[in-house]
Amino acid sequence: MASHKVLVIDDSAVIRNMVRDMLPKGNFEVLEAKDGVQGINLVRQERPTLIMLDFLLPRMSGWEVFQQIQAQADLQSIPLVLMSGRKEEVTEKIKEPFEYFEFVQKPFDQKQLIEAIKLSMAKAKRRPVVAVSAGAAAATTGGAVAGGGDLSALTAQVTKLQAEVDALKKQQAQILAFIKSKLK
Repeated sequence: MASHKVLVIDDSAVIRNMVRDMLPKGNFEVLEAKDGVQGINLVRQERPTLIMLDFLLPRMSGWEVFQQIQAQADLQSIPLVLMSGRKEEVTEKIKEPFEYFEFVQKPFDQKQLIEAIKLSMAKAKRRPVVAVSAGAAAATTGGAVAGGGDLSALTAQVTKLQAEVDALKKQQAQILAFIKSKLK
């Protein structure tokens, strides 16, 4: 029986299969998601022991999936490896050094993948346990909160709103490109 449940969230079947093939046989049950929505749903349902997350995904970006994971204390403790062909896209949103997750640049080989997994597990263990308080929940729903919980809740809310703005900007650019192509 597999001792580790690995969730690979990537829109490329090639990458999902490659990760499956690179993991040691027998130790890993590999779950797959082809977009961010399916990925975050599987994270919540299956509670994997490791998440391999592509940063550029359809339906919900890897950045948005990352934010949702970080917003839930029970999900933050899951080791995470972010994958992307362009590290700049990740560092635009998340500044280095990556304290609680690991990054692996595509394309990667088996040695790089195993090393990233080991580092992500070590980093996840170092992460302080953060309890979700009723005060933080009140702050995200608009209630007044005293103390430090309100700042972190507001920061999380601002981050979420920024991700929504970024997604809308991307959609707007896609619509404009479509309209321009039809006008030619």
